[in-house]
Amino acid sequence: MVLALDVADGVAVVTLNRPEARNALDSELITALDTTMSELDARDDVAAIVITGADPAFCAGLDLKELGGTGENLRGGTASGRPWARTRKPVVGAVNGPAITGGLELALQCDFLVASPRARFADTHARVGILPGWGLTVLLPQAVGIRKAREMSFTGNFVDAEEALALGLVNRLVDHDRLLDETRRLALDIAGNDGATVQAFRASYERIVGLTTEEGFRRESQAQREFNVGFDPAEVARRRAAIVDRGRAQASDASGT
Repeated sequence: MVLALDVADGVAVVTLNRPEARNALDSELITALDTTMSELDARDDVAAIVITGADPAFCAGLDLKELGGTGENLRGGTASGRPWARTRKPVVGAVNGPAITGGLELALQCDFLVASPRARFADTHARVGILPGWGLTVLLPQAVGIRKAREMSFTGNFVDAEEALALGLVNRLVDHDRLLDETRRLALDIAGNDGATVQAFRASYERIVGLTTEEGFRRESQAQREFNVGFDPAEVARRRAAIVDRGRAQASDASGT
């Protein structure tokens, strides 16, 4: 089961559950996540959603084995350029470990983030040789500023949890063992409010931010499609070992930030 789901007291906790692959996004997981998020958004007993990963990672991005084979996971996600259909209900990320490339994009889809000190963030699209297609070039500058976003994307270097907090990428740091409990507590605070009002608030934020971001999503998706005309899975397979080794080294100490 590539996703684990727990629903209680109005809060749904969705756990990416491919720990042996550091929760890397293969086609099965991408499809399951989109389907599950839509189902949860429609449930009357769910007022807020928490997304996390099974230790040791939040999400290592697209599964490079599949990307370097069929490349099918590169085409995953929704037609709107998001990993899952837009929800009416708030989504909180509990970032328990590295959130890399596609994993960073998942984190950026959340309304806000709570992180463990083990969290690391990186955009390694340029090392893999692909362009983002889930709104990274829109959402990352909103989170950390355009110059830091460009640094992250152009270098592929990692940002550790402390810097992520200072940048405003995450809202708070919590001891690793308390991460899920603390994030769920915040989600319960959301669920304890009037649901219709919270959803109206969220829709208002979405509309206002959308005045500047919707065109960005469209243009990023178009750029990715055009770039991918020349996509060669064999080139990803050739680079895979170096990408994985570098990522593991930076995720362990974030010395490249």
